Amino acid sequence: MSNPLNLTATQAVRRIQDGTLRAEDLMEAYIERIDARESEVQAFAWFSSDQARFGARAAKEGPLQGLPIGVKDVLDTEDMPSEYGSPIWEGWQPRADAACVAWARECGAVVMGKTVTTEFATRKPGPTANPANINHTPGGSSSGSAAGVAAGFFPLAFGTQTAGSIIRPAAFCGVVGYKPSYGMISRIGMKIMSDSLDTVGMLATNVADCALFASALSGRELGDPDEAPDRAPRIGICRGPTWYAASEETHALLDRAAEAVARAGAQVTTLDLPEIYNRLVDAHPIVMNTESARALGWELTIHPDLISDDLRARMDFGLEQSPVDLDGAYAVFDATQRALPEVMGDLDVLLTPSAPGEAPEGLGWTGDPCFNFIWTSLRVPCVTVPAGTGPKGLPLGIQIVGRRGDDRPTLAWARWVQAALG
Repeated sequence: MSNPLNLTATQAVRRIQDGTLRAEDLMEAYIERIDARESEVQAFAWFSSDQARFGARAAKEGPLQGLPIGVKDVLDTEDMPSEYGSPIWEGWQPRADAACVAWARECGAVVMGKTVTTEFATRKPGPTANPANINHTPGGSSSGSAAGVAAGFFPLAFGTQTAGSIIRPAAFCGVVGYKPSYGMISRIGMKIMSDSLDTVGMLATNVADCALFASALSGRELGDPDEAPDRAPRIGICRGPTWYAASEETHALLDRAAEAVARAGAQVTTLDLPEIYNRLVDAHPIVMNTESARALGWELTIHPDLISDDLRARMDFGLEQSPVDLDGAYAVFDATQRALPEVMGDLDVLLTPSAPGEAPEGLGWTGDPCFNFIWTSLRVPCVTVPAGTGPKGLPLGIQIVGRRGDDRPTLAWARWVQAALG
């Protein structure tokens, strides 16, 4: 039998269901890969090969039957520790799964382990390295999920995003990341930091697998992005208010992507966001850090000595914001969210960078989310697909952005863009 690791998640589950692949054999192949590379990648916060094997034997029938998944360690698991990337919660064992994890298991998925997150999915990085070059960050905060998919430890993984925590690490590691429309996947049982922003999403090796995973978790029919659409898309090239941060390779990447989709038949225009969208640069950190500081009330008041200096500084910034400041930031969110459909006009999707450039060197910083937080604030679906490599040979990604609620067409157009990029 050919190596089951060469199968996509969609292909693997079909073979398990038709009896030509055993879930136990698929799991064993992933465990062998983990044994070979985990010591250098360090994607897992918690992993037990025995428990993974047991899960494969006991997997339920369903749309995710027998598929191994990684679970970011800000999502609770009833049979594994949930430590949220913080020493405050060391050894914490919840009594129940987060809702999305419970639905994944009910649909037949097998939780392989908990993946490394930055501290409360916000600041201090964990030990995870980028599989493309272990001297570079995998991005964050979904560090272990992105690195684990890229290293071949599991075909699907949960991520969460408050600024750029799905899209950026997926781009850095050369995989597909999908941040759904805000609220599409339940956050019950997640260590929520920013109620206005936190979104559960996923990472995989291809767009169709993201759609399969998200459909099972949300109960929504997201279609098959691999099916060819009956027309080419109308695409807006959007540099956004943080274009100043783009590296030379990102300038070249966006130009190359625009040329490629035009050659493939897309109607391509340039979209400059109205001036009010520039105000999200200040509004997003006010909302994110103020809500996060309030969410960490117990940790900040009872265990302040176990919070990193960097996170504490961000939380202090949040607590310093006046009600007027916070209400002003919420007003910017509201105005920009309501205006976006009209701003996009008849465009199907926007094309914009996934990150400023290649993954930075070193593991002490997970990179700048400047090309992500705008879209997270707008609560729209975003997909990053691999788009070649930069000057150091590290992966680059391109981001496809749709309207809120248009997750199915956004996934389909993301797959179209990926095909156009070759």
